[in-house]
Amino acid sequence: MSALALKLHVKRTWLYIVGILLLLFLNLPILVIVPMSFSDATFLQFPPQSWSLRWYEAFFGSQEWLASAWISLQAAIWTVVVAVPLGTLAAYAIDRTENVIGKAVRGLLMSPSIVPIVIVAIGIYFLLAQFRLNNTLVGLVLAHTVLAMPFVIIAITAGLANFDVTIERAARSLGAGPVRTFLTITVPNLRGSIATASLLAFLTSMDEVVVALFISSGPQSTLPRRMYASMRDQVDPTIAAISTMLIAVVLILVTVMSVLGSRNKKSTTEN
Repeated sequence: MSALALKLHVKRTWLYIVGILLLLFLNLPILVIVPMSFSDATFLQFPPQSWSLRWYEAFFGSQEWLASAWISLQAAIWTVVVAVPLGTLAAYAIDRTENVIGKAVRGLLMSPSIVPIVIVAIGIYFLLAQFRLNNTLVGLVLAHTVLAMPFVIIAITAGLANFDVTIERAARSLGAGPVRTFLTITVPNLRGSIATASLLAFLTSMDEVVVALFISSGPQSTLPRRMYASMRDQVDPTIAAISTMLIAVVLILVTVMSVLGSRNKKSTTEN
């Protein structure tokens, strides 16, 4: 290492320290929640005085918790199925439309991520009420699709920014139609962005609680909504156990996505 490089490295030490402190601050809740989920106490306690799996057993032994988890899982899967294709087509159309209309459409589709979520929730509630879709899985999926669309569009737009348009033109010059070109050329080249969009849509649906408070209740309550109600009425470490499992699911999904992304990037480079 040269003297100049060493000097720059030393000057950047404070950046490394700040970065580590920020990571610790952001992950501190996880470091608190996970141990509490294994507590034997009947209330949230940190650090735990004794260890047990009783709160995980309480979750898997409760029909209400399992029903809410199943509702959330169904809603998240269907949100991915609906939001990702629609968001991909929207992002593609916006990317190919270089005028005021394209920018206006983009702003409209991105508005759910800009407008306060309570305002969005109220609007969705009254809209779904007109079609009697409140407290239904269909209504929940439609609402979550609206919230997931901005993230899908951002992910696909990022992929399109690195996409070589000349490949499409070559396919069209060889006789492929627009639909065939899109399905056989564009989509395969965007598989990394589509996978990222799918992950973001899934997590958006699984994590959403404000809209669910307005449009779901009773047997149709999502897991975050039931967690919110449980925290309001009766606090017990079951919440910590559920949170730990959700954190584990997110970490597994992100890890799998990172591994697949690295493999795809490596294979692309080799080719």
